[in-house]
Amino acid sequence: MSTQHDAGVPFTIGVAGGTGSGKTTAAMAIVERVGSDKIAYLPHDAYYRELNNLPPDKRATVNFDHPDSLDTPLMIEHIKRLRNWEPVEIPVYDFTIDARTDRTIHVDPQPIILVEGILIFAEPELRSLLDFKIFVDTDSDIRFIRRLQRDIRERGRSVENVIEQYLRTVRPMHLEFVEPSRRYADIIIPQMGFDHPAIDMVADRVRALAMRGTFPRSSRS
Repeated sequence: MSTQHDAGVPFTIGVAGGTGSGKTTAAMAIVERVGSDKIAYLPHDAYYRELNNLPPDKRATVNFDHPDSLDTPLMIEHIKRLRNWEPVEIPVYDFTIDARTDRTIHVDPQPIILVEGILIFAEPELRSLLDFKIFVDTDSDIRFIRRLQRDIRERGRSVENVIEQYLRTVRPMHLEFVEPSRRYADIIIPQMGFDHPAIDMVADRVRALAMRGTFPRSSRS
């Protein structure tokens, strides 16, 4: 009888793009089309570093758009464990208080690992684990509006706070790290990427490969 280990190493997909680009929606569209029972989903946002030792006023000064703000080594460890068919416990981050909670989410190994985040292509070691890389490209004004709406609605931020953070860290870090990392993508999905036929194409391809248990590897690293 065959086992999961007989299928070889799981196929790892990365979905990147600027804040508000629609990358999370694109990732969820892939999960929906391929099937959540075949995908282990890891959002980079869950791996923000522990800041409970900092007072709230100090947390407010942290540059959350710089790679150093994320515990990428932990994500890399988790991806490697999933690729070895081992389960992981991913952190749960509370953006309303800018701190990691004491809860975790259990993720079982699956034939496909889906990694999503704005900076996942900017980290060489993390990027090397991604077999296929998708970059969702959306105009900056649309991205800013989405960011503004999300942070007010979901994270309890004021308009002034969102604008100040966008000008101080979000835009500069996008230009320094996120935008240059698009060159590593195997496919760039323009504008409202999650509605683009490319998502259906990618999902169909991944679904077919998952059924066969064989995966091509990206040449872009």
